Amino acid sequence: MCGIVGYVGDNNVYDILIKGLHRLEYRGYDSAGIALANPSGKINIYKSQGKVSNLEDFCKDKNLEAKSGIAHTRWATHGEPSDNNAHPHFSEDGNLALVHNGTIENYQVIKDALIEQGCTFQSETDTEVLVQLIEYIKIKNNCNLLDAVREALKQVVGAYAIAVIEKDNPDRIIAARNSSPLAVGIGDNETFLASDATPFIEYTKDAVYLKDGEIAIIEKGEPLKIVTLENKESKVDITTLEMSISQLEKGGYDHFMLKEIFEQPTTLRDCIRGRVINNGCNIMLSGVMDSKEKFLNAKRIVIVACGTSWHAALLGKYLIQDNCKIPVEVEYASEFRYSNPILDERDIVIAISQSGETADTLAAVKIAKDMGAYVYGISNVVGSSIPRETHSGTYIHVGPEIGVASTKAFTGQVMVLTLLSLSIAQIKKTMPYEKICELGKAIIKIPSIVQRVLKLNDKIEKLSMKYTYAKNFLYLGRGYSYPVALEGALKLKEISYIHAEGYPAAEMKHGPIALIDAEMPSVIIAPMDHVYEKIVSNVQQVKARGGSIIAIVNEGDEIISKMADHVLEVPEMPECLTPIITSIPLQLLSYYIAINKGKDVDMPRNLAKSVTVE
Repeated sequence: MCGIVGYVGDNNVYDILIKGLHRLEYRGYDSAGIALANPSGKINIYKSQGKVSNLEDFCKDKNLEAKSGIAHTRWATHGEPSDNNAHPHFSEDGNLALVHNGTIENYQVIKDALIEQGCTFQSETDTEVLVQLIEYIKIKNNCNLLDAVREALKQVVGAYAIAVIEKDNPDRIIAARNSSPLAVGIGDNETFLASDATPFIEYTKDAVYLKDGEIAIIEKGEPLKIVTLENKESKVDITTLEMSISQLEKGGYDHFMLKEIFEQPTTLRDCIRGRVINNGCNIMLSGVMDSKEKFLNAKRIVIVACGTSWHAALLGKYLIQDNCKIPVEVEYASEFRYSNPILDERDIVIAISQSGETADTLAAVKIAKDMGAYVYGISNVVGSSIPRETHSGTYIHVGPEIGVASTKAFTGQVMVLTLLSLSIAQIKKTMPYEKICELGKAIIKIPSIVQRVLKLNDKIEKLSMKYTYAKNFLYLGRGYSYPVALEGALKLKEISYIHAEGYPAAEMKHGPIALIDAEMPSVIIAPMDHVYEKIVSNVQQVKARGGSIIAIVNEGDEIISKMADHVLEVPEMPECLTPIITSIPLQLLSYYIAINKGKDVDMPRNLAKSVTVE
């Protein structure tokens, strides 16, 4: 979940690393640090608790001369956030410095063994254990740094992306990965290293994504070399990036989250482009068409995901069961991997992850493959681990999402799942052609409808002031609106730190109704669907107990609008398409409540964007 940046070249090392850390702060911001390999043969390490801006302030009067360097922004795993636990970490003799993303599961065993050999430790981290192990092997075996890294990594258990520099070789970085992402950017007489491509996109479009078990040797004046842990040379496979620098800037918005909410008309259009053709009457996903027989013969689909992606997965269950008549199960990836799942070759596992690097989801993918299931990936990041590990899949194409609380990635995932269900329905002939055309035409209109919904922005901003100091919220929905309720509650929790629960509205009377009073507002998602009359009853139950209601309804609603304290109207859509529309007001509501409370909406406490640890 941490962010790594590295650079070897002739330009200002410090400026490149600091700018790269700012781009990666979405991955963690408990502390930050930088290691600069000085031409005189010294490594200068500067680090500070808190955000990257704290590190910048700390470095203002420091010696920043360097030939190469590595840097890190941390999401704490081992050891509390502090200057001492911040990366990079020195080896005991000061010859090596290392940054690390991931967790070393057997670090305590290794640490105890090193202490017996006389090693001392300055921090509580597993990362310092790794750099001390590398140094110990290097000295004991009288070997070079590459061989020491290879041997050390054979002894560790866990996930890692690492970068190591050596004071005796200031023009070289050794980097390696296992279950944590690392990308190498190849420029003109300069080479970059980062957890993703965002830190170097303005310098080069050529990237190489390391695979598990690979080690990169990045050296000034030398071509990139990649070897395995067994020291066998790997192919350097260069990818041309499609990302633009403008996607990484706020573009006049106060926060990335608000920008990304307002980008959704564009991102949904990009998600649909080339996939909804023939005026909406044909849905084409190459990942489905290339695996047609698998979907025709599937006896069951299991969807695995975490967090917001799990909410999208719940909607995927409704979509696929309704449209394709295939039984679907939805599992938290973190539970699936330890639940002794029963799968065979007629099962399809769909793995959903914005980053494509979510550790639990990636582990679930590997288990499913080992059991013979066909695995389909849905991700946003081209070249990430899940697209590489799955048999086929679909990218959501919503562009980089910097705000930690997902918005446009969620609607992109729901859109892809909608297209997936219709694509399967086409080949299985489980829906009439006329119905597919009707939904396809409606999908084409969604970007413009989302644009209309965003005009509620000013109304929601004013409404949010009434609920800024509420201590609890209840979100209620039925059918397709239930996962939307879960997602709305999660957004509020993530960025405002207000306790919120999403519930199926019918379950309210089985416990949560005891919480309802004048101090606890309820957000009720109530579009005009087949359960509308049922949710009207739930609204009445809340009102009878003095609860305050914010209702998301369709334009022209005449029943719930008269009962609710506040109403947000959205255009009416076919039932299976409503979640994309009704989720937008909930994103804005959570954003403005958090802003009113003075919270950092882009970097909420204790969270990170890419969850690469258990």
